[in-house]
Amino acid sequence: MSETASPLRRGRLLRIAAALAVLLALIGYVVVQYVTGGGAPRCTVRASQGGDGGPTYELSAEQAANAATISAVGTTRGMPERAVTIALATALQESGLRNIKHGDRDSLGLFQQRPSKGWGTTRQILDPVYAAGKFYEHLAEVPGYSRLPLTVAAQRVQRSGFPQAYAKHEPDATLLAAALTGRAGGALTCESREVHRAGDPAKVRAELVRAFGPELLPEARTSGRAGAPGPREVSVPVPSTVGTDGGGASRRGWELAHWAVARADGLRIEEVSYQGRVWSAQKSEKGWHSAGAASDSAGSAADSDTGNVRIRLAR
Repeated sequence: MSETASPLRRGRLLRIAAALAVLLALIGYVVVQYVTGGGAPRCTVRASQGGDGGPTYELSAEQAANAATISAVGTTRGMPERAVTIALATALQESGLRNIKHGDRDSLGLFQQRPSKGWGTTRQILDPVYAAGKFYEHLAEVPGYSRLPLTVAAQRVQRSGFPQAYAKHEPDATLLAAALTGRAGGALTCESREVHRAGDPAKVRAELVRAFGPELLPEARTSGRAGAPGPREVSVPVPSTVGTDGGGASRRGWELAHWAVARADGLRIEEVSYQGRVWSAQKSEKGWHSAGAASDSAGSAADSDTGNVRIRLAR
């Protein structure tokens, strides 16, 4: 009896072991997909728009959208690029730039802020615009934060149990901040999934105002109407004022253009153009290219108008 039972038992154990191995592999795959945003559209930020060498950083469209919001809130508050870098590195460490609804104890959101510690209500903290604003509010109270090591500045705000963990994100946060604040023009490009529904110009305008403030769009500057054929565009005027870090209109324009590209997947944006260069969802592998290369696209938003960032929506 024992001679026949032992092989059967061994076979059963092998099948159980194989099943466990498959389960563990599946769990590992899910974790990797969660961490990397696998399967979703990807974005790439480079040290320069030329893309010829130099450091790059790849992130998911979700992460790029959250990063763009963090940057926009910072520059709208008059914070310098260094503050945006600190905020992005902090969010990379705390949440992986994801607006998560869980964390240590009652920690929530992009910066893992805690309602019980006075950061706001759960609903407020899960609003990226609010959460970023609260982070900058506290960072601005840190004397000389822009001259402090990033880990020290971030820790003064966060009071983390692992303050040195912020350091490893500084290179990627620096690349992101340079692009999203407009200093590195044409440095951010994103893939975009195939769009089957029309974009809503009113929603794009509302999101722009939420991130950059009501002064950005003092008047309605939208062409096309819901359900109408033809191009649907939002034209964003670029002020000629010089920002906190200098750079004038060009830097502000690229900041707005990169924001639109980072938000393209969620807002169903097909094309963004500024200073004679175009990003197209249909040609995202080309990154930013000259407006002439997009002239074969019917109703292209591309032009050489340096006074506006033009955003064309799916129709």
